[in-house]
Amino acid sequence: MCGRYATTRSSGELSALFESSDDTDGRIGPDHNVAPTDPVPLVRVTPEGHRSLCVGRWGLLPHWSRSAAGAARMINARVETVATSRAYAGAFARRRCLVPADGWYEWVRHPEGGRQAYYMTPTDGSVLALAGIWSVWGSGADTRLTFSVLTTAALGELAEVHDRMPVLLPPERWSSWLGPTEEPDRLLVPPAADQLAGLEIRPVGPAVGDVRNDGPQLIARVPLAPTVAPQELTLF
Repeated sequence: MCGRYATTRSSGELSALFESSDDTDGRIGPDHNVAPTDPVPLVRVTPEGHRSLCVGRWGLLPHWSRSAAGAARMINARVETVATSRAYAGAFARRRCLVPADGWYEWVRHPEGGRQAYYMTPTDGSVLALAGIWSVWGSGADTRLTFSVLTTAALGELAEVHDRMPVLLPPERWSSWLGPTEEPDRLLVPPAADQLAGLEIRPVGPAVGDVRNDGPQLIARVPLAPTVAPQELTLF
């Protein structure tokens, strides 16, 4: 998974969808071009046991990190190593979260040069819940809630766009992902075929490549170059 996604629903809508309290304090708004270290909504379980919609920064910082400089390199955690990695294992065992998204972006390189951006999103407009892990870093005024998105090997047609994809959790798996378990590895199962079949792989324009750009025009479908068929595109 590359480092961009979209999340545009209001905190009120998200808290209703995820049956959570809204603890964002009005700090989130629509973002069609989320980039590493951006503040975005996530859902976690509080020590009191209820779901909380809160704001986290994309790029997990383990509590022992000496600085926040490495956050942009910690946006994704691989399912193959998340349970054993020093940086991620503790969060995976005890601090899992849901990351609401409308869709995510990937880029494919043309054989003759240049890149084509794609936006993966549910065809029915429903929300995606990306599997995440979170950590609290810092102290005092510089305390930060940070998170990473879990990725796995891409499946089906998604593998034609990129070799990795986020771990997608359907609503029936939200509770088990957020809840306590002595065997978190059992939670790392591939998405169901019907969930993958419900995703659109939409070609979009190059503007999403600039983190300064935002707005619904970024997710608008564009025609593919007539001289290049989709199957002729190559991965990074």
